[in-house]
Amino acid sequence: MYRLLIMDDEPQILEGMKRILDWEQYGFGRIETCESTESAISKVVDMMPDIAIFDVCVGKNLGYEAIRKLNELHVPTKYIIMSGYSEFKYAQEAIRCGVKDYLLKPIERTKLQQVIEKIIVEDLGGTIGNHSNERNNMDPVLEINYDRLSKLVNRILLMIKTEYAQNITLKSVAERFQMNSTYLGQIFLKETGIKFSEYLMAYRMLLAKERVQSTDEKISYIAFSIGYNNLNYFYTHFQSFFGKSPSDLR
Repeated sequence: MYRLLIMDDEPQILEGMKRILDWEQYGFGRIETCESTESAISKVVDMMPDIAIFDVCVGKNLGYEAIRKLNELHVPTKYIIMSGYSEFKYAQEAIRCGVKDYLLKPIERTKLQQVIEKIIVEDLGGTIGNHSNERNNMDPVLEINYDRLSKLVNRILLMIKTEYAQNITLKSVAERFQMNSTYLGQIFLKETGIKFSEYLMAYRMLLAKERVQSTDEKISYIAFSIGYNNLNYFYTHFQSFFGKSPSDLR
């Protein structure tokens, strides 16, 4: 059974987060909450949660600072930051601490569900079984069912969907598989019909389109959140991919 810790200084948010998903069906047998970074650090060390969801600002303290201290202790917990702030610096610092995602309040159930499922599969070695819906069985870029692809390529796709906001490359993926990057790229191209870099860009663009259309987040924040540190580079890719700018699409 998995363990979950939620930290926020607003009791109603803590209660809401406990109810937002059917945690028990995902295998969480223990859920703890706390309202300060000090108690969060203590609880993490005590209960060793598999996943911890921290508010970015609790009073005058910052959630990612607590994560940084816990990382120094080599605690294996996987972290998610939630925040009412879309400022670039908060997301940047959170990602530097290795958080799995940065979710804006009010938390969207489907986005949290996707992040939790990815962590369970990618980091905890579990399965989501019946939790996946029909849409999740088909790759959004390739538009084919995952069962038509090899386990190796499915693993690569999952890594992209988990780490798209980071500097993920074919070379870095190949190193983790202890494989030659050229050979791995050939396998990926043969099965998917597109290069690794093309898939990564397409996946990032689909995420960007969704956020441009469904949120009022700043374009610069969206670009950073999907892995683009150069805003001009993002605009060029977006215009080329969709035939219009983010502002025009919005």
